[in-house]
Amino acid sequence: MYIQRQIQSVLNTLITQFPAVLITGPHQVGKSTLLKHCAPEYHYLSFDDPMLLDLAKTDGTLFFLNHAGKLILDEVQYVPELFPLLKLQIDRQQQNGLFLLSGSQSFELMKNVHESLAGRIAILKLQGLSLREMQNISFKRAFIPDAGYLTAREQEWQPVSDIWQVIHRGYMPRLHEQEVDWQMYYASYVATYIERDVRQITNIASHTDFMRFMVAVAARSGELLNYSGVAQDVGVSVDTIKRWLDVLRTSNIVYLVQPYSNNHLKRAIKTPKLYFLDTGLMAYLTKWLTPETIRSGAKSGQFFETFAVSEIIKSFYNQGIEPPVYYYRDTNQKEIDLVIEYNRTLYPIEIKSTAAPNKKMAKNFDILRNTLPESEIGIAHGTIINQYPQKLWLAENLIALPISYL
Repeated sequence: MYIQRQIQSVLNTLITQFPAVLITGPHQVGKSTLLKHCAPEYHYLSFDDPMLLDLAKTDGTLFFLNHAGKLILDEVQYVPELFPLLKLQIDRQQQNGLFLLSGSQSFELMKNVHESLAGRIAILKLQGLSLREMQNISFKRAFIPDAGYLTAREQEWQPVSDIWQVIHRGYMPRLHEQEVDWQMYYASYVATYIERDVRQITNIASHTDFMRFMVAVAARSGELLNYSGVAQDVGVSVDTIKRWLDVLRTSNIVYLVQPYSNNHLKRAIKTPKLYFLDTGLMAYLTKWLTPETIRSGAKSGQFFETFAVSEIIKSFYNQGIEPPVYYYRDTNQKEIDLVIEYNRTLYPIEIKSTAAPNKKMAKNFDILRNTLPESEIGIAHGTIINQYPQKLWLAENLIALPISYL
């Protein structure tokens, strides 16, 4: 069963505008399935095939002689030798839509893309399924909660019967397309990820240490990034933790939300916040093995916030936009969970797992309103994402939105 992906319309447009399009993202989020669905007339080649991989590495010219026409090239991170030849093919043919590439994003892959194909390639980031995709909702706008978004979203909105079931299961398409043992799936996913992506990007002396590192990071989703704390938990150096975190980030396993900065916000701290991008993987690593234990456990707010941030990030990625999301925290410990900056306007957002939102939850929004000059940037109404089942205005400048409005 193919689940319609929201990024598909952007992909179809870019195919007509660029000679090559690259889809990056973690393993098993549906990159090759998406490309084959969007472009069935293209010839599909995967560099998981050792014969293809060897030919592309040793004789790229012969590779293209054997495979003419429009191509889908899957797992291109394994063949950096092919990128200069891709450039020659593109410059020779002078045609859009020649190559569709997919790969798990890594530093080396993006370096090759930027060095060889700058100006010739469009890049899209695909994550696991969004809640909209799970619900088969066609609404595609990125989450910018202005009046236009709220009106349009209401027309294509449906509630979620059990958000904790969604949070626990995670976003991998296979888990939604068929019956799969959840624990076995994620155990296999982690083992494959360490063997393929991690081994390719960096040398790790101990798989056990790296696994312990992933668990420590998952347990800190939604918290300020503290390298020393993670290093102490894992028993390795801070430099090693920094290197390993870069691996998770370039693999699109985690996302760092940067602090919002402005010359007028003198007390703002500079440390990023860390979020896992798949709550199912986060639950597996931290041993929250059922939706019920997450819902009633001490980490329910952390899981709820991580889910909301991940959904917001996906809503931008699926429109081909880098997420303009930040957070605010100052030296007085006053914090705003998210600040979206779009079209010279700030949208302050709080994320609460409660079903009884109130105005006190948004008291820190006034820091932005009272500090930033209106002549420099606009401050929109505040938003509280929560579990109350309906959209609810709490004040003229404050709205509470169900999590299913994302």
